[in-house]
Amino acid sequence: MYKEQKMRINKYISHNSKYSRREADELIKAGLVKINKKLASLSDEVSKNDKVSIRGKILNEKKLFTVIVYNKPKGELVSKKDDRARKTIYQSLPQNFSHFLPVGRLDFASEGLLLLSDSVDVVNALMHSDLERKYYLKIRGKIDEKVLEAMKNGLEILNSKKGAHAKTKISSMKIAPFLDFEILGFSGGYTKLKVLINEGKNRELRRFFGFFDLELVDLKRVSFGIVNLGLLPSGKHRFLSKGEYAKLRDFLKTKKTDEKA
Repeated sequence: MYKEQKMRINKYISHNSKYSRREADELIKAGLVKINKKLASLSDEVSKNDKVSIRGKILNEKKLFTVIVYNKPKGELVSKKDDRARKTIYQSLPQNFSHFLPVGRLDFASEGLLLLSDSVDVVNALMHSDLERKYYLKIRGKIDEKVLEAMKNGLEILNSKKGAHAKTKISSMKIAPFLDFEILGFSGGYTKLKVLINEGKNRELRRFFGFFDLELVDLKRVSFGIVNLGLLPSGKHRFLSKGEYAKLRDFLKTKKTDEKA
């Protein structure tokens, strides 16, 4: 028997409005949210047939979505705020994108292509996909045969946090074989290379090279699936082109079909 899907009220609001879940909670506490004309509580769940209103205005389920490309510079966090007062991407992006969610992360020291969208479904579909991601890297040290073999065959990290964030609790990780890679040169003690992967695990490349005691000095993502960074200047953003939107919609349709199969 079909079971009707339900969603927490704050999640529903964040999916279909400019408000975050935290902001939705505050609206609910202030008595500004109603479900089927009754005051909502924080624990309420809603289905697609329920009528949710904020300040008396019906909240319609969002059908359209927007995606932007941001060329993240080094020295910015992909986060709403930071307890150490470091700069975040939302301080650089225009205010009208403050409710957009990032597709994955680029850490503080990394740069390059970052996708953001106002649709949680689109963000989740892209994050949990096997779309190709292309990076240019600069490594302190030389790539030896062991590293080459791991790039070709994959790597299993056990009980090691080398290259990981200092606060991470994840000490083991399986890293799939690289789809492709090219060593671009070695000089001054540094190796430059281009790599193509289709995973988006946290600090995956830093942990991969850290396992071999190689420091990843520079990391720049230049493509994600059908979207390329191109000549977009650092710290600037752009909307997807019509062609990119068409390819993205095709991808989303294919993904939905695969999930139903």
